[in-house]
Amino acid sequence: MTRYVVIGGGIVGLAVARQLLLDHPDDQVTVLEKEDRPGRHQTGHNSGVIHAGVYYKAGSLKATLCKAGAASMVEFCTEHAVPFKITGKLIVATDESQLGRLRDLQQRALDNGLPVRMLSRHEAKEFEPHVSCVAAMHVASTGIVDYGQVTTVLARLFGELGGDLRLGAKVTGIADDVVETTAGDFPADVLINCAGLYADKIAILAGVRPPARIVPFRGEYAQLRADRTDLVKGLIYPVPDPRFPFLGVHLTKMIDGSVHAGPNAVLALAREGYSWRDVNVKEFAATATYPGLLRLARRNLRYGLSEMARSLSARRFAESVAELMPEITQADLEPGGAGVRAQAIKPDGSLVDDFLIVRTGRQVHVLNAPSPAATSSLEIAKHIVADLPIPS
Repeated sequence: MTRYVVIGGGIVGLAVARQLLLDHPDDQVTVLEKEDRPGRHQTGHNSGVIHAGVYYKAGSLKATLCKAGAASMVEFCTEHAVPFKITGKLIVATDESQLGRLRDLQQRALDNGLPVRMLSRHEAKEFEPHVSCVAAMHVASTGIVDYGQVTTVLARLFGELGGDLRLGAKVTGIADDVVETTAGDFPADVLINCAGLYADKIAILAGVRPPARIVPFRGEYAQLRADRTDLVKGLIYPVPDPRFPFLGVHLTKMIDGSVHAGPNAVLALAREGYSWRDVNVKEFAATATYPGLLRLARRNLRYGLSEMARSLSARRFAESVAELMPEITQADLEPGGAGVRAQAIKPDGSLVDDFLIVRTGRQVHVLNAPSPAATSSLEIAKHIVADLPIPS
């Protein structure tokens, strides 16, 4: 019997753990989660979008696993009665200067085999009557779901298969064949690190030198007042700037009918820093002095300052939303929470723009799994489990 230990009880960790027991039902699988319930961090603060896979380079892990993941997520939700909706989305060019990038995005979508269609301004208004644009691309296969509910179901299924989910088990050390935690020691023949915001720290504990460091970026959301949600029918995104990993402020009609606007992207002051008040001096000092971040910041100073200004000014945030839908004013927006993206950055300041999975010895480390990891989670699990290290 092989003893597998998965560190991290978010959607990726639980998807991997469930897949392990589906493929290796006679083995022992333990999930270690430091919080008191699964999915507390990236999973629980997710935008809820089932991404189609438009943005990712053809042949990359993100492109292949996201497209397959969208289909398998819909199948999973259908089978297990998790509410979801295929809404489609519009990616809109708000002025003529963005049309070239929109056409490039269309080609990338076509390269990835996705059903997309270019729309005129008038055609776009048939989908979203209040949108402002000069042209748009319709992505038919995009949807919405509550990934917290998906994670709850994954945890239940994992338990029914005989898995052991240990909550309140913060990892404190890793030896050759044991994982030390605040809830005791756990023997491990194979270790799988799905620790999200702390994935690089766990890798170091396990004796692995990660090729990139996790840098936390907070994304802050607003939401439309309940009496204004009828302005938005589905999902409306701007044309992204390919220099940055963030998609820009967008509008998302959630599965419960609320409408979220955002996120922006600012450097968090802690790895789990969901507001300006959440400060971890040690973590922030390590992040702020990391050469990779300093090099990235020097190249993108204007962008970073504009994101910070939008975080600190409700007026500027509302102006960004109004670029997509001019009828939305600052008075229409209420605070909507925040999430933290675990973005891996290399020492040279370049962003890791694909999923990064490092296999070494009897260990697997998921070192970069931001969006679209939730969409892709079931396929990431299959990808990892299909090529596991064999214990000696």
